[in-house]
Amino acid sequence: MKEFRVLSPTAILGYGFPAASFEAGMAMKPHVIAVDAGSTDPGPYYLGSGESFTNRGAVKRDLEFMMAAACKDNIPLIIGSAGGAGADTHLDWNVDIVHEIAKEKGLSFNMAVISAQIDKEVVKKNFAAGKLKDYYPAPKPTLKDIEDSVNIVAQMGHEPIVEALKAGAQVIVTGRAYDPTVFAALAILDGFDAGLALHMGKILECAAIAATPGSGSDCMFGTLREDHFELAPLSSARKCTTTSVAAHTLYEKSDPTRLPGPGGVLDLTKTTFEQASEDTVIVRGSRLIPDKVYHIKLEAARKVGYRTVSFAATVDPIMISQMDEIVAAVKERVASNFEGMGEFFLDFKVYGRTGAGFYDAGAPVPGEAAIIIEAVAPTSAQADTVCSFARSTLLHYGYKGRISTAGNLAFPFSPSDLKGGEVFAFSLYCLMPVDDPCELFPMKIYQCDKGAIV
Repeated sequence: MKEFRVLSPTAILGYGFPAASFEAGMAMKPHVIAVDAGSTDPGPYYLGSGESFTNRGAVKRDLEFMMAAACKDNIPLIIGSAGGAGADTHLDWNVDIVHEIAKEKGLSFNMAVISAQIDKEVVKKNFAAGKLKDYYPAPKPTLKDIEDSVNIVAQMGHEPIVEALKAGAQVIVTGRAYDPTVFAALAILDGFDAGLALHMGKILECAAIAATPGSGSDCMFGTLREDHFELAPLSSARKCTTTSVAAHTLYEKSDPTRLPGPGGVLDLTKTTFEQASEDTVIVRGSRLIPDKVYHIKLEAARKVGYRTVSFAATVDPIMISQMDEIVAAVKERVASNFEGMGEFFLDFKVYGRTGAGFYDAGAPVPGEAAIIIEAVAPTSAQADTVCSFARSTLLHYGYKGRISTAGNLAFPFSPSDLKGGEVFAFSLYCLMPVDDPCELFPMKIYQCDKGAIV
């Protein structure tokens, strides 16, 4: 029976994996090594700042294994959402690591670099034409949201990667990409069912998180056949079960049977999960329903200001029991003191009491509470000022029943106030129609000769 084999080394490039698991995967002769390198999970800072949320040394360590193995076995290596958020700065950062490894290890290959950064004018044109589509629960996009955006990226589907493969690229590094596409593109090019290929990619994207015990730092192996795919861990410490695999199908999804992506929806209404052996699972019945209009999802971030934070703690049961009232009073005093400063944001997260949202108001007063004071303002100096005043006001606030007047809080650090740097917020999260799935994702093909571009 015809089959297609995929090695997924790690949940995100830079999260690592045991060498033994990777070698076991290569012994199974995969047709492609594919890895997702990004996510919006760490928040908007990385998209806005252009920095990677994964460590450069950790990414290089993982890529050294993958690149050497791909070149040795003459198979493709596909990296999606390079650098974490997938803007051009992230793409360049990741490509630089690829060049460095190629030079150090004497590796040569054809490389495709696919951008996912979208020109602001293109988005504004679609907005003016009323073509941008809301993506619930994100707010409706506005022209100001577009203009304020620092970086705008779009999630590419499998089509641009297929074009890179057709062009003879062995190492493919993409900007922001729909997570399953890097695992599915070559299989779709080879004629396998797109629905099964994308569903397998959806599970492989997080590697051994879909096994039990789950881990984002271990490898997984997928085998796609004509009417099903099979998933297996590559460590004897883990197993794939119908529960673990089905659960990961639902990962980050709001609908258990319809998984939308670029150009279509995965329909799982007839999907079945079968325990094939003690540690492997077979999945059947998934199918892709193409959209009448191909949409790509836009993601963007805008700069909000600068953050300063202060960490403190208290064990005073009297203070803890009145914390809501005290925080409200301190916020009011800060607002009054800086009435002419302009807009700023001040927040108190009280862990052990209400900070994580798990506190039951009817429960006994906890014995201790940790407090994070956060100030965000247009300039770093203003954020410092607001945080400093809020911290000193809370430290000496005279609440009802207070016994000691020496201070209400304990501070683990000196200085007590720490600069958090620039602050970004997501500014766009919406859908935009395209006539051609590849039109907004320009590709460059390079011949890499031992790290040098020739």
